Parts: sequence; C-alpha cells; structure tokens
Amino acid sequence: MFKHFITLQWKSFWRSASLSSGLWMKIFMGFWAIYLIVMMVVGSFGVYTYIDKELSLNPLEVINRFLIYWFVFDLIFKYALQKMPVINIKPLLILPFKKSKIVSFALGKTVFSFFNSIHAFFFVPFSILLIAEGDAPVFNVLLWNIGLIGLVYSNNFLNILLNNKDNLIYFVAGTVAILGGLHYFGYFDITQYTAPFFQGLYEIKWLFLIPIATAIVAYVISFRSFIKDLYLDAGLATKSKNIKTENLQWLDRFGKTAIFLKNDIKLIKRNKRARSTIILSILFLFYGLLFFTGSIEAYDGPVWKIFAGIFVSGGFLLSFGQFVPSWDSSYYPLMMTQNIRYREYLSSKWWLMVIATLLSTILASGYLYFGWESYLAVITGAIFNMGVNSHIVLWAGAYVKTPIDLTSNKKAFGDKQAFNVKTLMLSLPKMVLPMVLYAIGHYAYSPYAGFLLVALAGIAGFAFRNMVFDKIEKIYRTEKYKTIWAYKQKK
Repeated sequence: MFKHFITLQWKSFWRSASLSSGLWMKIFMGFWAIYLIVMMVVGSFGVYTYIDKELSLNPLEVINRFLIYWFVFDLIFKYALQKMPVINIKPLLILPFKKSKIVSFALGKTVFSFFNSIHAFFFVPFSILLIAEGDAPVFNVLLWNIGLIGLVYSNNFLNILLNNKDNLIYFVAGTVAILGGLHYFGYFDITQYTAPFFQGLYEIKWLFLIPIATAIVAYVISFRSFIKDLYLDAGLATKSKNIKTENLQWLDRFGKTAIFLKNDIKLIKRNKRARSTIILSILFLFYGLLFFTGSIEAYDGPVWKIFAGIFVSGGFLLSFGQFVPSWDSSYYPLMMTQNIRYREYLSSKWWLMVIATLLSTILASGYLYFGWESYLAVITGAIFNMGVNSHIVLWAGAYVKTPIDLTSNKKAFGDKQAFNVKTLMLSLPKMVLPMVLYAIGHYAYSPYAGFLLVALAGIAGFAFRNMVFDKIEKIYRTEKYKTIWAYKQKK
C-alpha cells in the first residue's frame, strides 16, 4: 500500500505545473540543510570544548540544564515552519484505500523529517566526545540519546496536535520567554527543576521509557484525530466562519492604496498561513542574539553585524514580501479583470512592509543593551530594507508562480511554497549587497563609514522609488498572463 502512495507522490512531483520551481526550491533548501548540518556539528564540538576547557565544568550536566529551552524552541520552530507531507487526500477517499493506511503514510513521513533528524548532528558528535574523553559510560550515553529521541518525536506529534491551536502555542512561547528572562536576570531559574529529569535520562536506566511512551501516546492521539476528521463532508470540508467587520478607517490617509492595505491586514488576521509571518517576524527579532552577544565566535566579524541588522528589522519583509502576489492567488484572476492599477496594488504591499519594518526596529531597541553599535546596525539594516530590499522582494514576486491556498492548513497536508532561479538571483543582493557596502566603509575608514554607506544605499532607494516602481510595474504587466495561468493550475 505504501508503495502505491510513494508512486503517486513521485508522479505528482514530476507532473506538477510548478515542477521547475519545486525542483529548484529543493536544491536551494538542500544547500541550507547542509549549512545547518555543518553548523550543528561544529557547534557540538565548540560547545563541548568551551564547557570542558574554558569553564572547567561537566559538559553533560551543563547541556542537561538547558535542554528545556532546546526542546521548547524545537516545538515552536516546528510549529512555525514544519509542514505535513504533501498528499492529495480527497481523491484517495473514493479509492479502495483504508483511511488508516492514508493517515499512517502521512504521519510516517514526518518521522523522517529534516526537523527531527537535524538534532542528531548535534547530539551524536557530542555523545562521541563524551565517550572518547572517558567522561561517560557508553551504555548510559546510549540511554540518554534514546530518551532525547523520544522527546524529539514527542514534539513532532505534539506539533501535529497543536496544528490549529494558535493561542496555545502563543501561550507556551510567551511563558518560556518570560521564564527565560527571569532566568537571565537571576530572579527564577526554571532549569533547577527540569535539569534533574534530563540528567536522570543518563543516570536512571529505566527513565528513558517515559519519553518513548510519551511519543507513542502522542502518535496514537494524532492518528485518531486525523482518522476522525478524514471525511469529505467533515474534516476536509471547507469551513465557513462569521467574520466581524473592523474599523480600519485610519488607513484612508493612504488614498486608493488604503483599499489594498485593509485587505492585506484582514488577510493576515484571518488566515493561519498569513499569520505565520507574524510569528516568523517575532522570531527574527531574536536572531541578533547570535551576533551581538559574542556567544558564537564565528560571528564576531564586523560584517556580520549588518547581516544581523537586515534579518532583525526585516523579518516580516523577508517572510511576507517574498510571496507577493501569491497571497492573492485565489482571487488574482478576478482582480486583474477590475479597473485596478498595478502601481496602487504594489504600493500597498510596499507600505505594509515599511510599516512592519518600522515596528520591528522599535521592538528591537532592546539591543541597546549590547551597545549603541548593535542597535545602529539594526537601524541601518531597517533603512536598507525599506529603501532597497522592499523593492527587490516586489520585483522577485513577479516571477513567483505558485499559488497559496489560504483555505487549507499551512502544515497539515498543505501545499509547497514558490521558488525559481530568477527569485534566487534577485534574492542574493538582499544579503550580499549591504554586507559588501559595509565592508568597504568599515575596512577603508571606520565602522560608522560602513553604516553610512549602507544607509545611503537605502536612502537612494527612497529617492529613486518612482523610477524603480515604473520598472517593477512593467515587469508585472509582462508576467501578468503567465501568472494568471499558473494560479489556475491544480497541483
């Protein structure tokens, strides 16, 4: 039975209307996967060496102390990014396939997800070092790893159960953020209560059975949940909701652009796929901690500061902007039959990204704690994002041809995201150009000269905004019918 499902998946991939974009997306994601794997392995050796040699502490005890944060972040990360495997459910329900087989195949594919296997590239080298240095018996380390595997897959199936529980995941993330803050400032240390459990996975021979049992229970509950909803007239049916009207008159100051701004804000508030961009934007705010705290030696180089500034201030721009106009794919053909100017449509997306970038910059003011230069990097990155990167993502959007189904769940049997060679080539300047400009100014004169060059590039983007918009509008008109045709294709 599973052989038939795999065959159908294979044919679906090669016969898809978005084959080229899907293929290039997999290649591109493969490069990122290799990068993350290398970082995990290097981080494993680096963490062990630093704890053992620099701090003169027991590496295993220190790691066990902070594993609570590791696994909570893993759950949030999976919730925001991990998808259920793409499988066309509805046609299979009229074929002689048992529903249990369909669900087993879908859930079984998540077992081999990269989000689960990536943990091994940190913990396996770390465990080898523990054994090689003679700090721990092989059997105990093996039990510890089995317990961690159980926790990883508990998160995997818990993520599936939380698929429609936005408020709950926000509560978990907020609670852990507060506990982390209290721990950092020395008011309350949650690790005093969680570390004994993780240490017990190593010291107590039977304790690993608890995570394994938890993973099995989570799988059974997930399985039953999907089986219960696997009906055309129930779980897979399109659900209707009563939508409340909202007063967004304060946006009227933007003129005709306000109509599109209001639609975009409503789209983000009412659709989980779009709301995930807000989650990613918040996560991007913490990305600077890897660069400004000096915790990772590889990121101590001066050029990395502006790299962090781009990500911290541009989380929404990078996550939402790259899928313009795919957010409107469900009604894009209808919209193109109306008396709508592309300039007004594009301006609304631009203003939305600019406003979000300004808000992110204000929220990131906490980086002043690490020094004025750290926050100056965020401000400079925000200027570049608003003046240059906002135009680049709109330009790249003209070549995005994969529709986004806002009525389907983002992860549970969801669809693929869009990508192709042109969007890759247009994406490179977003990261590379500001780093090059900053490096020129920094090494030729001073760090402030580097910030000035990047800021001037952003200001130039504002100055030539109308000229750039003319070019982008022309590209959108050229790609108009290709885009409409692509959005009408069924994957």
